[in-house]
Amino acid sequence: MKRFGTLLSFLGIAVLTLLITMLLILMVGSNVDQAFSGFLSGIFGSFYSASEVLVKATPLILTGLGVAVGSRSGFINIGAEGQLYMGAIAVTGIAFWMHDLPAIVMIPLVILGGFVFGGVWSVIPGFLKARFGISEVITTLMFNYIALGIVGILVRTWLKDPSSALPMSAFLPDAATLPIILSSTRLHAGLLVALISVVIIWLLVWKTPAGYEMRAVGLNPRACMCSGISVYKNILRSSLISGGLAGIAGVCEVTGLHHKLIEGISPGYGYIAIIVALLGKNHPIGVVISALGIAALQVGSLGMQRMAGVPTSISSIIMGVVVLLILARKRIFRRLLTDE
Repeated sequence: MKRFGTLLSFLGIAVLTLLITMLLILMVGSNVDQAFSGFLSGIFGSFYSASEVLVKATPLILTGLGVAVGSRSGFINIGAEGQLYMGAIAVTGIAFWMHDLPAIVMIPLVILGGFVFGGVWSVIPGFLKARFGISEVITTLMFNYIALGIVGILVRTWLKDPSSALPMSAFLPDAATLPIILSSTRLHAGLLVALISVVIIWLLVWKTPAGYEMRAVGLNPRACMCSGISVYKNILRSSLISGGLAGIAGVCEVTGLHHKLIEGISPGYGYIAIIVALLGKNHPIGVVISALGIAALQVGSLGMQRMAGVPTSISSIIMGVVVLLILARKRIFRRLLTDE
């Protein structure tokens, strides 16, 4: 009965989301049937459209996974956006500095560099939280603006392409670019990097003593202190992994899609990652599913705009509605969930 009530509650959320979406479409003066037709054709209308869902899901999986790892240890990472940009800086600097390396060496090196840069950018707020009790919500958020500012300086100075008047770097060497895994699409090997990361994090967090300690610290840090588990060490460890995964997302965006460093390399993936982790219940498999769902929503909204003139901003409203409904699920459907 409990599982049946839970299933009905999520079905109710889906119905409410659908009704709210229809209301929003009517409010902007568009045809509902045409809008939903555009939404579906935007996702499934062609092989390229379907591949775009995976392209957008790749950075969401990595950043969402990073936020989820941090949350499991009580480290609330709002800074995945900045950590993504630090990973983008790392890959660009390494690729130009060691441009003679072959791809078989360069690709693992830039991924490692992105992990280190993103991880260090996250460890600083982690240290401030563990050592001085300073809220990581504030520090990680502020570090986002610092990281974006650093990128803005670099693409106008040391990393600027001398042949272009625009603030961006030169194109990366071929050895530092990820291969396309489906011809005639933009789907690159970054998706494989993301899926491998999902498996590694699942094994680390759920199948190792270190992962058990991180989860324990997130559940009850005081009990961990009494039992000899270091809260300080585990917060640092989780913040390093959290930021490192977001840094890898930056590496994949540069090496897989843009092939150069630009200021607007992320349309807010680090912030959407918070929603991805929340909807995925901070579990690797849940993160993959929610990342695919949000990516499909974003791609489908472009189809709605083309066919029915529906603003793409509606996708952001829908994401917010879904989050609010899930957070309020037990109160809205309390009669169905009385046994939870």
